[in-house]
Amino acid sequence: MGSLGSRDGEKRHAVESVGTEAACALLVSEQYGYVDVRMWEDFDRGHVAGARNVPYYLSVNPHGKERNLDFVDQVAALHSKHDRLLVGCRSGVRSRLATTDLVAAGFTKVKNLEGGYLSLLKSVSYPQQAAAAIHH
Repeated sequence: MGSLGSRDGEKRHAVESVGTEAACALLVSEQYGYVDVRMWEDFDRGHVAGARNVPYYLSVNPHGKERNLDFVDQVAALHSKHDRLLVGCRSGVRSRLATTDLVAAGFTKVKNLEGGYLSLLKSVSYPQQAAAAIHH
């Protein structure tokens, strides 16, 4: 029996995802930049320190989602294709799509943040959590 399909398509767009604890370690080590793919208003409500905001969707409404057709070009204007990037959104769905697009465009060191920004906020390892709690 021969195989029914090729795995080449899977390899080309393979997305590496990291969990919250691994992501926190990467951010703390400052080895990875953070690309936040949420829409601007969500980014403005709170984000990872030093994050660059490049929305994957320009709008989301009952009629559908309007993709940012310039997403890859906008990321490329901020980062080299060899920069180490952690891509995150609110819950991890958009960032997986965005990471897939970046890998397909030739970015070689991008990782998707599983669980998104929400998972970071819940993590005891997230460095901003302690800092955000201190108000004088």
